[in-house]
Amino acid sequence: MGSSISLCLLIVLAILALAIEPASAQDTPRKLHGACLPSGRLRGKAGKCNREHDSECCVPGKSYRRFKCSPPVVAGGTRAHLTVNSFAKGGDGGGPSECDGKFHPDHEKVVALSTGWYAGGSRCGKKIVVRANGRSVKAKVVDECDSMNGCDQEHDFQPPCPNNIVDASPAVWKALGIPDSVGYTAITWSDA
Repeated sequence: MGSSISLCLLIVLAILALAIEPASAQDTPRKLHGACLPSGRLRGKAGKCNREHDSECCVPGKSYRRFKCSPPVVAGGTRAHLTVNSFAKGGDGGGPSECDGKFHPDHEKVVALSTGWYAGGSRCGKKIVVRANGRSVKAKVVDECDSMNGCDQEHDFQPPCPNNIVDASPAVWKALGIPDSVGYTAITWSDA
């Protein structure tokens, strides 16, 4: 009887050990229980950074997490964070959009998705639905919010994007009834 209780206890402990994410897993390049974990780190370099929309600029020597993946896309809406970005020439978005090689004026409803959701450009030109503040808006995917690279001229000396970002033009924020001065807010999004 005692050995069967011990065996059951060992099995329960083994199951619990597999189900609990170790604290150090945050820095490993793998998925654990469907979560997207960092794929490495990038050292910050200083340069001329556009501070429009309170953009974060790289700090020399600081370590930034990189992601090849994003959280899984789920039916009914994927949770994300909305950030504001100007896709216009001279805006804080840096160079032209990845999908079409063009700049887009701030009145156009366009977004960039974190690397995993951008999926190598498979969502380029497609619309997504962004929901927040009791409203929804359709926006066209025109760019990648690069979660692997940053702190260089191509990325306007801004750090890599987190893995759960929908980077949206001021027009998207306006359609949601949220001042773009807020700069960062929780949303859900889905393919249109």
